[in-house]
Amino acid sequence: MLAGLAAPAAANPALETLISENIDQIDQPSRRTVEPLVASIAATGPEGLALLQAWADRRLGLLDGRAVIADGDALTDAATGAPVTGDPKMLRPNSGVRSVIEAALAAGALTDPDPARRAAALDSLSRSADAEGLAALRAALDDPDPALAARKARLERLLTIRHDPDSAARVAAIEDMAGDVGLDFRAALNPLLATRRVVSTTEPQGNIADELSPGSKDLPREAAIALLIQEGALDPALTPAEQRARLVANITNGSVGGIPVAQLSDPTARDRAYEALEAAGAVPPAATAAEIDAALETHRFFDLYAEPDPAVTDAAKAAQIRAQVRLAAMQGIDLALDALSLASIYFLAAIGLAITFGVMRVINMAHGEFIMMGAYTGFTVQTLIADRTLSLIVALPLAFVVTFGAGVVLYRLVIRHLAHRPLETLLATFGVSIALQQLAKNIFGTQARPLTAPTWLEGSIVINDVIGISSIRVAIFVLALMFLALFLFIMKRTRLGLEVRAVTQNPGMAASMGINPDRIAMMTFGLGSGIAGIAGVAIGLFAQVTSELGQQYIVQSFMTVVVGGVGNIWGTLAGATLIGGLSKVIESLNPSNTLAAQTFMILFIIIFIQFRPRGIIPQKGRAAEV
Repeated sequence: MLAGLAAPAAANPALETLISENIDQIDQPSRRTVEPLVASIAATGPEGLALLQAWADRRLGLLDGRAVIADGDALTDAATGAPVTGDPKMLRPNSGVRSVIEAALAAGALTDPDPARRAAALDSLSRSADAEGLAALRAALDDPDPALAARKARLERLLTIRHDPDSAARVAAIEDMAGDVGLDFRAALNPLLATRRVVSTTEPQGNIADELSPGSKDLPREAAIALLIQEGALDPALTPAEQRARLVANITNGSVGGIPVAQLSDPTARDRAYEALEAAGAVPPAATAAEIDAALETHRFFDLYAEPDPAVTDAAKAAQIRAQVRLAAMQGIDLALDALSLASIYFLAAIGLAITFGVMRVINMAHGEFIMMGAYTGFTVQTLIADRTLSLIVALPLAFVVTFGAGVVLYRLVIRHLAHRPLETLLATFGVSIALQQLAKNIFGTQARPLTAPTWLEGSIVINDVIGISSIRVAIFVLALMFLALFLFIMKRTRLGLEVRAVTQNPGMAASMGINPDRIAMMTFGLGSGIAGIAGVAIGLFAQVTSELGQQYIVQSFMTVVVGGVGNIWGTLAGATLIGGLSKVIESLNPSNTLAAQTFMILFIIIFIQFRPRGIIPQKGRAAEV
């Protein structure tokens, strides 16, 4: 091995001394003994931190009694910074030693000028910190970055709960964070409330969480017996079959253990016989039923906290209860957001059907296929326009135009010829539905096509560890509100809306006033189909775009319209809210079985219609009579 080049005066004499005095421990470190050495190296300054970083990265080696840092093919002395040549022995610290080193590096990086390094140091401390890391964090709580300052303050509270030797400080930290539902806080509380189960004839020393009674819900009789056996307070019990077999094997001259075989039909006699065999060493020791009962009677069972201080566990228990209450409330809020999101999707899918079904009394079984056509329109636009935001802006009105035109064509060719014949209309639109699905398969294939959302719609809006909702769902909710406002404007503030309301209430009278009912019906059907197309673009952003896409929403759309009230936009909104909310509530009760949730939902709607056949908000006046 070649010696290194002549080194200049030591750049860090303290580090050089530490290395020379602890070279064996650096070569063969132990997780239990390396902490003082690592702390001493870190205290020597930047050179010590550089050595620790190289050690953690497995770039530290030993060469002729000195520590050298490898940077590619170049070697430098860890203490002096002088270049070195030779073939060093590279060190490979295990995961335990590396965790100690990383904690020391994190403590040193808490005051680094680079915010990214300070943030990384906080991440490292949160994973593996001890009392020394807590002290280093407290010394560096001030931070020019408000976000990092808040993170430091929170981590200091969490590490105080875990590592501060002062019970009063730990209790104060727990009470300060009481009610917090963060995963990190709940994880800090769990070790404090962890228990171990012990058995004793007297009350044990320690922080008692609870005394248990054998045979209770928390301590079944079998578990109590198993604990007694585990602690050596009771011999293993025999099953009746095992006892019988051992007694039979020791029959001598018509008796067992001095008890005649004729008397062994009595369980007490069998126990006496077995005890006699035990005393003679003929069978292994085993507990009889009487001995088991006696052991259970004379022993007491306790759960002891791992945390010895009752003040700390009392504060942790109170904080955990508050956190659970608040967590349940936030889970309810999160469920409500999910329900609202699903309701907006159902409303957007059903609003077009509400228009055609409410105004024309046409059961359009092809409504789902207009949703599918809108989704495929969005996919086609996205293949032509690479910019996702621009393609979405183009796809929304284009989907309306395409499906509006398709709706007009369907009305002119099919619907108008089947007026006032609902059964024939249902069958005809069902056939059109099948034809449109097959046409989509022929054009786009059977595989799902991607309709990718813009970057600004990716991800989620996260309020905390519990409450969050995807950006796409928020956008669909906003879109549903926009269409609600647009529909109300059209129906209340435009001539088309006035004519639609007139035709809805009395087509004959509207015709006598110069309104063309056929034209209004065509425009209404086209409008409903166009809105379904826009809904298809929105749904395609989070669902798979296939030829069966519309079939997934046609049933919910009809249920929304019927439950809410036919021909009433507010009823449609109420129906979507009810169905979306109940769907999410039922799914939360059995999240692994979505089919059961759909089944219960349909049963609920059947029962609901028995009591409210005209829906939540039924039509009133002449429109209802029609």
